Amino acid sequence: MTEGRAGGQATEHSSLPGHWTTVWSRPVGWILDHLVYRTSVTGRSHVPAAGPVIFAGNHISFLDGPVMFGAAPRPMHILVKQEMFTGFLGRVLKASGQLPVDRRGGRAALATARSLLGAGRCVGILPEGTRGSGEAAAINNGVAWLALNSGATVVPVAILGTRIGGEHLDTVPAPRRRLHVSFGGAINVSRRPGETGRVSMDRAGIEIRAALARHVQDSVLRTGQSLPHAESPHERHEAVAGTPADHHLRKVQ
Repeated sequence: MTEGRAGGQATEHSSLPGHWTTVWSRPVGWILDHLVYRTSVTGRSHVPAAGPVIFAGNHISFLDGPVMFGAAPRPMHILVKQEMFTGFLGRVLKASGQLPVDRRGGRAALATARSLLGAGRCVGILPEGTRGSGEAAAINNGVAWLALNSGATVVPVAILGTRIGGEHLDTVPAPRRRLHVSFGGAINVSRRPGETGRVSMDRAGIEIRAALARHVQDSVLRTGQSLPHAESPHERHEAVAGTPADHHLRKVQ
């Protein structure tokens, strides 16, 4: 039985994106952050040096993923909507180890992400799903499901400056704009004795959502960089607690 299980794990891991995919693309992320844009990065010490980590960032622009990728002290595989995996861009995303996710379900991407975390790697998620105000007050429970089922540490990431004021969602920021990426204190969640899977996931989702929202708020105050449409950098946003666990996540075993 042990041999069969080990063989299954070897097969599973062999189907994952290779380590080399993030090796070549890491310098590209650094160039984006520090040559194309001027990105200040804080909180890297909060990221565990080893073991599985889920980077959970707020989402205001299509640049958030690449910027987070380039700023992180460890390479990661980011969940990206599958519509992006077409043409030349799609080949680049695949070659850099990013994961296509079907926003109507996403079970395959979550299963792959869980396997990557099981192999001790890092996964990046922008859990608000679609680009919004970036305050992280309403996110899905994909991060909670992954954290509970992998034992991975969650690191909240505040990304500011990739979209400002009333800029359109598809606006490309001008080169040399000042961006801010801040890695917050690590979060660990687990199932409590007597809790059902759904209750655990809802509770973990609330904890992660609140921690990310607080971290984004603190980063806005510290940097003075407003979120899109915020009236001032000192405007406080209250986190919305407790959306039900996504139905498709409860189906993933």
